[in-house]
Amino acid sequence: MIGENTNFFLGIIAVATGVMAVIQIGAVIVIARLARRVDQLSAQVQQEIGPLADRLRRVADNMQQATSLAAVQVERIDHLLSSATRRAEETMAVVQGVIAGPVREGLAIVAALRGVIAALRSFRGGDGRPGASLLDDEDSLFIG
Repeated sequence: MIGENTNFFLGIIAVATGVMAVIQIGAVIVIARLARRVDQLSAQVQQEIGPLADRLRRVADNMQQATSLAAVQVERIDHLLSSATRRAEETMAVVQGVIAGPVREGLAIVAALRGVIAALRSFRGGDGRPGASLLDDEDSLFIG
């Protein structure tokens, strides 16, 4: 009885070991297939993303170049505007000098003429008598 049971149990152990070996071989095959698929997917992703990364790099380079060109243009415009402002101020100063100087001189001449005319009127008087306005002015100051 012990011999029969031993052979029976050894047979069960052998069958179980065989089943485990088949399961392990199947798992290794499935894992190998999965590894191949992952490798294929990785290669495909690299093929598809590689050109995209190159395009993104080119776009970034173009953006950097455009930004630097824009900065140069802004500096040029700033220089141009400051130069134009300075020239406009210089032109206004020249125009003021050209116009304001003769206007002042003209006003001085007009003031001088008014003074001469006022002096002549004061000597002639309002009724034609010389010095009459001086006497009238002195009479109005007399209190008494």
